[in-house]
Amino acid sequence: MPGYAHDKDDYARRLRRIEGQVRGLARMIDNDEYCIDVLTQVSAATRALRSVALGLLDEHLKHCVAEAMNADDASADEKIREAGDAIARLVKS
Repeated sequence: MPGYAHDKDDYARRLRRIEGQVRGLARMIDNDEYCIDVLTQVSAATRALRSVALGLLDEHLKHCVAEAMNADDASADEKIREAGDAIARLVKS
């Protein structure tokens, strides 16, 4: 079971809100809205996605990585590597 399972509805709700923001961005482009206004909304959508990503990363560390470490099995190193890779991707974006 994924670490975010207990907050699944919250994540789904947040992603639907972001989806609406992105559709709004497409409408802004279709309506030839002012560049800075579009960029402001792009920034807001980007921050919202980053917030979801950080929440999922936190859940991964608290649940998946901690569970693997407590089980004292070989998957702990893999889970830690996955988390490190995810952090690197977030930092680059």
